[in-house]
Amino acid sequence: MLASLRKAGVLARAASAGQRRFLSIHEYQSMNLLNSYGIPTPKSVPANSPQEAYNVAKGFGKDDLVIKAQVLAGGRGKGKFDSGFQGGVHMVNSPEQAQEYAGKMIGSKLITKQTGAAGRICNAVMLAERREPAHEYYVAVLNDRSSQGVVLVASAQGGMNIEEVAAKDPDAIITTPIDFEKGLSREEAVAVAQKLGFKDADTQNQAADVFINLYKIFKDKDATQIEINPMALTTDGEVLCMDAKFGFDDNAEFRQSDVFALRDISQEDASEVEAQQANLNFIKLDGSIGCLVNGAGLAMATMDVLALHGGNPANFLDVGGGATPETVKKAFEILLRDPKVKSIFINIFGGIMRCDYIAEGVIKATKELELQIPLVVRLKGTKEQEAKDMIRESGLKIVAVDNLDDAAARAVELAQ
Repeated sequence: MLASLRKAGVLARAASAGQRRFLSIHEYQSMNLLNSYGIPTPKSVPANSPQEAYNVAKGFGKDDLVIKAQVLAGGRGKGKFDSGFQGGVHMVNSPEQAQEYAGKMIGSKLITKQTGAAGRICNAVMLAERREPAHEYYVAVLNDRSSQGVVLVASAQGGMNIEEVAAKDPDAIITTPIDFEKGLSREEAVAVAQKLGFKDADTQNQAADVFINLYKIFKDKDATQIEINPMALTTDGEVLCMDAKFGFDDNAEFRQSDVFALRDISQEDASEVEAQQANLNFIKLDGSIGCLVNGAGLAMATMDVLALHGGNPANFLDVGGGATPETVKKAFEILLRDPKVKSIFINIFGGIMRCDYIAEGVIKATKELELQIPLVVRLKGTKEQEAKDMIRESGLKIVAVDNLDDAAARAVELAQ
């Protein structure tokens, strides 16, 4: 279960994007989705400009509000904008202050422990009413590998890093399997509320409603994980979801058009978005060796063998089994935009994929892009000999190596 919680935490904060397995959405969008299923939250309204923030704050009719930068990353409160403004979450006491803070957030990049040094652009803020919690809880609905099903995970120790809670005090985590077809029963949901320490029937039923409806969203919307941290019992006796992080299965995009219409590509790495549009599986990393392979398993093995020889991959790039010379050229274009790339390693096993298609794309890219950095190529499988002949006859400076270990070592050497 600790592994599942860690996975939940990773997915909730994985605003790492591009060719993603899980779609994430902004906090204000999450609040709207919760409300559409009858799940109560503090009143929350987005604003896309300082003037709109002023108007929204004025429309609340109260002065005690919270303003939050809408950036797909955790740690916003402790983050810092590239403009120098500190913190992506602030209390505001007037429409004028909301306008001032929105002006310092919108259009700037917020840098947090999860964004890396580049940060992520803030295009909107969310204004929410302040609600005073008497107690905070953690709630998540997620797929659990150990039980091979969906579980409700809850803890009375909310508002903090749940992975740390699970590590230090496993008994603080309550795990309840959920029948996929039937969902969570009223009796099961109330029992969880009682275990969490809700003392009276009213608050127990409020919490139970939240649990039941969270699973309905999970199933209806093809979610991979829903994390509420915290869910709060307020001082005036209401159970509210104060924050929410969603992950949705990209494989379900064909039937979840309303959810995927919420995707914000401004929060994603531009090269990963471009790769996805070209049907390339690409994830940018921090190393100096650009990798181009076919098949996710081979990609992982290639990254491992590079690391074994002291190198660091600059990316995960899987061209898949249906690559053409054109998609190979596009892959090269994306790789070469990264100034950190000092060598490129192509490792292809031709099963469905034909090695001569890869060779044609490599030659085309090398000529048209006037490739200046070293290129190491290893080709095995279908049309292997034809591909090797094409590379040899091209007269280009392409290092062809048959053995994987030797090829990886050469790519590492050339990158240095």
